[in-house]
Amino acid sequence: MTDTLTTDDLRSLAERAGRELEDASPLEILKWAADTFGKRFCVTSSMEDAVVAHLASRAFPGVDVVFLDTGYHFEETIGTRDAVDAVMDVNVITLTPRQSVAEQDAEYGPKLHDRDPDLCCKLRKVKPLEEGLTSYAAWATGLRRDESPTRANTPVVGWDEKRRKVKISPIARWTQDDVDAYVAEHGVLTNPLLMDGYASVGCAPCTRRVLEGEDARAGRWAGRGKTECGLHD
Repeated sequence: MTDTLTTDDLRSLAERAGRELEDASPLEILKWAADTFGKRFCVTSSMEDAVVAHLASRAFPGVDVVFLDTGYHFEETIGTRDAVDAVMDVNVITLTPRQSVAEQDAEYGPKLHDRDPDLCCKLRKVKPLEEGLTSYAAWATGLRRDESPTRANTPVVGWDEKRRKVKISPIARWTQDDVDAYVAEHGVLTNPLLMDGYASVGCAPCTRRVLEGEDARAGRWAGRGKTECGLHD
C-alpha cells in the first residue's frame, strides 16, 4: 500500500495517525501499522523485555523483530534474544556493526565507550540501525513517556526525520505498571537483569543498577551527561 508514497506522503500519514491513534490501544496501533505497511514494517527491540515484540506478534504474526548486537551486551540480553526467537511468532533479525569490538579498538583505541560514548553509540548502534532499516517504511519501538523527561512527548505514531521513516511507539502512553501487568497476564519474556536492580538494560560497560528514586534511564551512561544513544534523539 505504501510502496508508491513519497516521503512527504509518509510524513503526513504519520502526523495524521499520531493524532487519530493517540487514544488507541497498543494492539490497535500495531494492527494499523501491519495493515498499512505490511512487510515494510518492523519492530526494534533491545531485549530488555519482549512486550512490544509480543504485542506485534499478535497483530502481525511473523513480524520482523530487529535487534542490535553491539558486541557489548550482557549475556542475559543475548539469552533473551535467543529465547524470543525460539518461542514467539516473530522473525528475529540481528544487526551487527561493520567493525568487531577488536577492530574498533584497533582503530580508535580501547574503551571508546568511556572516552567518547557518543561516537561509540554512533558506530555500534546508530549506523547499523540506519543500514538495517533501509527496506522498511516504518519501525516500532518500546519508548514510553514515563521513562524519562526526554521521552515525555513521545507520539504513538510520529515521523523519524533522521531516517525518513514512520516511527511507531505503541506503548508510549503506558506506565511501568501497565508493562508489568501485561508481562504477568501473558507470561512475556523479560531480561533477567530487570530482577537484579537494572531498570533499563543497554551495553554492559555503560549500564548500572538504578538507585531508589531514580528514573528508569538513570542507570544508562551514568556520570557521562548522556541520556540517549542516538537512536531516539
